[in-house]
Amino acid sequence: MLQAFRNFMTRRTISAKVRNRFMNSVSSYKTLKDVRKKTEAARKEEKRPHEVLYFHKVDDPYSHLTIQCINKLQSSFDIVLKPILVGAENLEAVHEPSLYNIYCLEDAKRIAPFYGIDFQADAYPAKDLVAKANSILTAVKSEDFGDVATTVSFALWQGNVSALDELSSAYFSTKSEVKEKLMQGNQMRDAKDYYFGSAFYYEKELYWGLDRLTHLEDRLTELGARNAQENEGVCPIELKAPEKLDSKNKVNLYYYPSLNSPYTFVSTQRVREMKAEYPVNLITKPVLPMLMRSMTIPNFQAKYIISDAAREGRKHYHEMKSIYSPIGKPARKSYSLYPIIDDAGKGFEYIEALLKASFQDGINIGNEDFLEGLVKELQLDWSVIKKDLNTQHWKNALKSNLEDMYAGNCWGVPSFKITDLDGSNPFYVWGQDRMWLLKEEIARRLSNNS
Repeated sequence: MLQAFRNFMTRRTISAKVRNRFMNSVSSYKTLKDVRKKTEAARKEEKRPHEVLYFHKVDDPYSHLTIQCINKLQSSFDIVLKPILVGAENLEAVHEPSLYNIYCLEDAKRIAPFYGIDFQADAYPAKDLVAKANSILTAVKSEDFGDVATTVSFALWQGNVSALDELSSAYFSTKSEVKEKLMQGNQMRDAKDYYFGSAFYYEKELYWGLDRLTHLEDRLTELGARNAQENEGVCPIELKAPEKLDSKNKVNLYYYPSLNSPYTFVSTQRVREMKAEYPVNLITKPVLPMLMRSMTIPNFQAKYIISDAAREGRKHYHEMKSIYSPIGKPARKSYSLYPIIDDAGKGFEYIEALLKASFQDGINIGNEDFLEGLVKELQLDWSVIKKDLNTQHWKNALKSNLEDMYAGNCWGVPSFKITDLDGSNPFYVWGQDRMWLLKEEIARRLSNNS
């Protein structure tokens, strides 16, 4: 069953209709609202409280950030918070694990100050300390988990052995108890169709870390679960960069999109706005979709990615509507025209239009009449552009773009890179949910150079 799903999600499939039906179903706002209505009705009928699960992994950098906000979440809402200790990530969902580990630690350290959290670890904690931390938290009761886990997390990431030893004298578990606890935690996480730590689960929906906590807060608020005396966010982010930045200086902003990425689609509107509002030279460097890079995405991960991207799209007023996945021939045909269109100065506009066609308008971007119309809309000469259709030279360009992206420990899209105008001082970030960090970095650089 799993292999069949993978086949139809890749270029090997003969049933694009099935793939598109799946993506449209998972991204549907109507379906989401129907599910929420049914789950809330069932919760009330069964007289259950608002139970929120939280998956905590002690050596996950993002869990270190998220655990700081657990107590505030509990005090802000009428919920029963059930902490679940988990171990290793589901490896099916971890692509490029060496890059993943490096990037996650760097990313968590970078965003921590904006949440008012101290996090300065230079490396992942030693295995013996991880084992000790898990031993402590295995013995902790749910009602004490927030306080103890926060203390444990700071001690673990700071390598404070004496602090962990002191806690171990009050909370101790055997190796077999820890193993059983982590196994049960992973089984519960997997049963909820998730694969990492630092995630919340509430009534059929997942919310990853601080980046998605506001979605959970909004849902609980709509259900009337927010405590009357609490009217501020659980873990607000404090940003300094202005909405619009004027400067006589500029930076280079490299943008790495792919044509089958819902997260890339969600980012395009804000990339265009950044180009207009910030002093950047936008350089678009497309890469092949992961599914065309011999990677596989398991069913549960695909469902989360598509549904989460749809949720983010609605948040940013750039909603996914009718989807027609371009995996395979449509993508290759469209990519074949990219180099010549980029040389004509319309690279970003071309990619943006292709993504709109795929994720809003339900258009097969491999249709030559569509490509001809799009080229003309870009005010380019189709008779010149079409000579590159179905040629192969685009492959080397996309391979080079991918290598450049990987140099920043980024493997997914959209990824970004900021450099000074001479190409020096690269600053890489991955994900549409880090576009605020791009602005912070640009504002920092240009204020230092003014």
